[in-house]
Parts: sequence; C-alpha cells; structure tokens
Amino acid sequence: MSALAHLPGSTGPATGPGSPPPARPGRRRLLPYLLLLPGAAWLTVFFVVPLFQLAATSLYDPTGSLATGYAMSWAFGNYPDAVQAYWPQFGRSFLYAGAALLVALLLGYPLAYAIALKAGRWKNLLLICVVAPMFTSFLVRTLAWKTILSDNGWLVGLLRDVHLLGADGRLLATPFAVVLGLTYNFLPFLVLPLYASLERLDTRLLEAASDLYAGPVQTFRRVVLPLSMPGLVAGTLLFFIPASGDYINAELLGTPNEYMIGNVIDSAFLVRLDYPQGAALSFLLMAAVLAVVFGYLRRSGTEEVL
Repeated sequence: MSALAHLPGSTGPATGPGSPPPARPGRRRLLPYLLLLPGAAWLTVFFVVPLFQLAATSLYDPTGSLATGYAMSWAFGNYPDAVQAYWPQFGRSFLYAGAALLVALLLGYPLAYAIALKAGRWKNLLLICVVAPMFTSFLVRTLAWKTILSDNGWLVGLLRDVHLLGADGRLLATPFAVVLGLTYNFLPFLVLPLYASLERLDTRLLEAASDLYAGPVQTFRRVVLPLSMPGLVAGTLLFFIPASGDYINAELLGTPNEYMIGNVIDSAFLVRLDYPQGAALSFLLMAAVLAVVFGYLRRSGTEEVL
C-alpha cells in the first residue's frame, strides 16, 4: 500500500526528491501575525504615536506659547479648567447630535426597511440615491444647505407664504439649521448598516407572525426590531460619534451661539494657538464619547456589535 502513494495517479502524500518540504507548524502559526504587521505598523505610526503626543501636549504649561515654547509641567489642571470654561459647548454638542440622531432614526429606519423589503428591482437605484450625496465634498453639501436655508432662499419664502414662518422668521443661523445639517450629512451612516441588517431578515418570519394574528405594530416590535438591533446599534454609533465632534455644520449653518465643542477645539489649535487647552478638550471629548458608547452598548445588549 505504501508503494501506491508514489504512483502518478495516487492521492497520497508526495515525498519524492522534487516535492516541496511540508510547511512547519510553527510557521503556520506565525502567518496570521505576519499579515497583521502592515496594519499594526500603520496604526502605530498614524494613531498611537499621535495619540501619545496629544496626551503629552494636554499636560504642557498653559502659560507657554509658540514663541516662547511649551514646557512639560504635568499640568493636569488643564482638564478641569477646560471643562469649567466650555461645558456649555460640550452639552450643546451631545444635545445637537442626539436631536439629529432622533430625526435620522425617524427618517432612516422606514427608508432602510423599504429598500430592504419593499423596493424589489428598485433596490440598487435607491441605495445609489442614499450614497450619492457622499460623492460630493462634505463642505460643498453643507454650503448647499446654507444656500437653501438662506433668508432670501425659496424655502424661507415658501414657509412665509403659507404662514408657517413669520415675516422676520429665519431658518439659517439657528439650532434647527445645525441639527438639519447634521442629520443630512450623516444619514447614510445610519441607513446603510440598518439596510444590511434588515436585508438579511427572513420574510417567512413576518408571514408567520401574520398567521399568528399579530398586527403590524406587534410584528415590528416582536420580530423586526429585535432582529435589526445589530444594524440599529452600529448605525446609531456611526452617526452619533462623528456628529458629536463635528464643527462644520455649526460654523456654516449657525452662529457662535450654536457652536459645538468641535468649534472650540478648532479655534484653540488654529486661531488662539492654545495647544494645551485644545489637546485637553480633545481628550475630554474622546472620553465622553467612549463613555456614551460603552454605556449604550451595555444597555442595548447586542453581542454582535461587541
């Protein structure tokens, strides 16, 4: 039987002089780690190192400047000073991001459900319509909303004609405009994960719920919503995290009264050149967002997202 293993048509292991040596078990175990090296090196150079540099900057002496230089004084007081000075902007950031998230859920969930389960042959076209705005620059999209919401624009004129807006009423430079801009710019990040989750939904479960005399509301609450939770949690996080740190919408669609913490960080680094305070605010924002994310994941109980 062992001689048959060396015949040309045999399926046994080839051990002739021209055959390659068998792979060593140790080399096979190292292969996944070797494949991770390029990505790990990229993250180390462009994420971990800048993060540590930002942490060090947040502890510099706040009395320094670019002209005189900054000294490492382990000034942990930069953090409470930053909170005391800019806590309204922190609260406004999470308030606006939360309000935009609620509006996006009211718009995005029915849209994702319709595309996944009702669109039929129009599914691909509708998905392109959802993604198409992202082909344009974020800044250009926001400037377009500035034109639409302007005091002399057609939308304000229409609302004034139907008496939904007063003669001196306006949409631009208001919290409404900032929330609207956040909703529009980040809506695809909510719709796409929801669509991916709903698209995997077995429609026979909906038929079974109907056969058991469940109404549309009960079917949604007992079947559709639980099965779409992974996409819902992922989409809300992908929406809320960038929205809470955004500053373009507040800058272009609001006034200083609507500024979010991102606007303060931008000003600290690029206008006031107060690097320690800007770095401290950045770390505080990251810590606050992480606390919200982990708390949300624990309450949602979605194992697939974790």
